[in-house]
Amino acid sequence: MTSSTAWTARRTDNSPVLIHVPHAGTHIPAAVRQAIVLSDEDLATEIDRMTDWHTDLIAASAQLISEPSRRASSFTNHLSRLVVDPERFTDETEVMRIVGMGAVYTKTSDGRPLRNPAPSHEAHLLESYFHPYAEALADMVDEIIASVGHCTIIDLHSYPRSALPYELDHTARRPEICLGTDPFHTPGWLTAAAREAFAGYEVDENTPFAGTYVPLRRYGTDQRVTSVMVEIRRDLYLADVTQPIDRNVRRLTESMARLVESSSVS
Repeated sequence: MTSSTAWTARRTDNSPVLIHVPHAGTHIPAAVRQAIVLSDEDLATEIDRMTDWHTDLIAASAQLISEPSRRASSFTNHLSRLVVDPERFTDETEVMRIVGMGAVYTKTSDGRPLRNPAPSHEAHLLESYFHPYAEALADMVDEIIASVGHCTIIDLHSYPRSALPYELDHTARRPEICLGTDPFHTPGWLTAAAREAFAGYEVDENTPFAGTYVPLRRYGTDQRVTSVMVEIRRDLYLADVTQPIDRNVRRLTESMARLVESSSVS
């Protein structure tokens, strides 16, 4: 296991599967907090809205109950996505920049100013937090490929039942489970495995969110990296904004474990 204040990486020896948990973290370093213009109360509310609560718990629990020879590796972000969002592109190709929510957010989920949008401040955050995270995760994918020949990323998220103001499409279907796919990195067998693992839930693809994470150094070029995003609608397992419903978390954990195990042998 390797860890820092920003992330924890756990490697297993036999499985090609890597569970990525990018948005469960809530920590904001003091130096970053100083540049955020929200009051403490408003910041706490924004963290509540934007955190994928307990996806780290679901990932860790799925690892524990998986068959030992098929247990996945994991990479879990401890920082809030309000520091940097590791799943965004850093250049003008990132569509969420139009609402102030690129790799470095300048707006809140309801469009209010979050921080000073100065390019120098964005560059500092990218250099300090975004790039080290991306490199560490890409290195872990490289290690898995070197060890077992390929890597399958399960990109784990959650999302609210109702669209938040920042979302680009408020009319999109919001199923219980959204599977995000990529035409190059998500083969049919992986989509089928995810659908089978979450049988019993309402499952749809690429709605309300689309795509899945692949390290840039292999994105669009290396099909030894396969990936699927799993987005869990939060009302399935949260009693309120942050409080988990234990029995529902267990059921989701069992589904995740099935996906881990089936992806480990493909």
